[in-house]
Amino acid sequence: MNRTTLSLIAGAGALAVITGLATLTSPDASGADTAKVATELPVERSSLVCPAPSISDLAETTYTSFTPVTKGTGSDGKAVLLPGEGKGGKAGKGGKAGKPVVEVKEPGTPATGDASGADSPALIGTADGKFAPGWAVQETTEVAAGTGRGLQGVNCTTPDTEFWFPGASTAADRTDYVHLTNPDDSAAVVDIELYGKDGALETTVGEGITVQPHSGEPILLSTLTGEKQDNVTVHVSVRSGRVGASVQALDDKLGGDWLAASADPAGSLVLPGVPKDATSVRLVAFAPGESDADLKVRLASPSGLITPAGNETLHVKAGMTSAVDLGDVMQGEAGSFVLTPTDQSVPVVAALRVVRGKGAKQETAFIPAARAVGARATVADNREKGTTLSVTAPFRAAEVKVTASAGSEGGTAASKTYTIKSGTTEDVEVPVPSGLKGTYALTVETVSGGPVYASRTLAVTQDGVSGFTVQTLPDDRGMVAVPEADEDLSVLQK
Repeated sequence: MNRTTLSLIAGAGALAVITGLATLTSPDASGADTAKVATELPVERSSLVCPAPSISDLAETTYTSFTPVTKGTGSDGKAVLLPGEGKGGKAGKGGKAGKPVVEVKEPGTPATGDASGADSPALIGTADGKFAPGWAVQETTEVAAGTGRGLQGVNCTTPDTEFWFPGASTAADRTDYVHLTNPDDSAAVVDIELYGKDGALETTVGEGITVQPHSGEPILLSTLTGEKQDNVTVHVSVRSGRVGASVQALDDKLGGDWLAASADPAGSLVLPGVPKDATSVRLVAFAPGESDADLKVRLASPSGLITPAGNETLHVKAGMTSAVDLGDVMQGEAGSFVLTPTDQSVPVVAALRVVRGKGAKQETAFIPAARAVGARATVADNREKGTTLSVTAPFRAAEVKVTASAGSEGGTAASKTYTIKSGTTEDVEVPVPSGLKGTYALTVETVSGGPVYASRTLAVTQDGVSGFTVQTLPDDRGMVAVPEADEDLSVLQK
């Protein structure tokens, strides 16, 4: 398997959008393309998949679905999440059960649904019309005890053909699963590769895994290899079809959470929003190409970019997973890690393992390298207490607008604009909806400057243990550029 393979459908195909049919004019005599971008229009269809939430009988899961209000949409549409086949799912005709787990009534207001225990299936969702642009779904699970106890959260993902997960593990105290969810009518065929500190791990059944239509398939990493390594990079590549993929990382002592895919391999990466009270931070990176990578490691703090003492650079050998424990690097201040090349730019992927608490009250979350907020990004399932929004402008100053939606059970939306200084990270004061009942969504829009990156930390205390989970806010790609269409009969002439 060629490690340098990159996703060829990270744009329109990954978004599963339909924007209509446009006819382009042919190039003129000079060879220049005369097609012009006339405008940007809202996407008309979106797909999301949510992995099966837990293997614990004590699990309590909430799904929160939200679509921000977008100008230019029609008055029709819907957004639904249906149980898939496989674990806990009994599909009807066409592959999906008929009763929606969550169904949104209107854009701008979140809708929620619940599930309990270990038999909850993966969910497959579609949104069209006015519900499609920026559609976001959060899966949040509380596990009271046992391996992975604490708070686990994941943004339901857009199906794609390639995913990188640095930060997984096959160590004896970890139980890590790769969850693959196929939303389509035909089977998907998937390869899973594992890379440790010395390169590719020998795997037994990682190639040619079939994921049936409209179903989820959890793959336990320890069934793929007998090697025990603390830090592993998981590469999921799809031979045919497409899947959604997430890694569930469960620790015997440190709780657990979902590890979302890293941003596509790039020479520079941003890992936004490490909580200020983190007691331990581990940086894991992988270079999928044929060249080693040398990276500057900097922390965008509230006061500016600083270099962690003793960890100024990180050398990442090609095809090998590198990790460095940064310890109590936050020192009571929120921050974001910024990785840039020391010299030659070599594509890498990266993620952080973040631990809060001490002793028996420790809990874990993961922060992958993120895409920028771009025009707009949204995260659902925010609560009156325990919600922290971190925004960073690592390269130049930026102005952002943050909107808190109406509550799922009542309340009025509120907005506020913030200026983020260059090279800094700020935990902004979230504009909580007035009269809030239930949960709400947060939408971040770039007003000027940038690029900006953001993440949301959600914390819930149960039996004295502060469970937490962190989700990044990448651009929702809710708008698509539509070329100007002209009738050109010259294309019919020889």
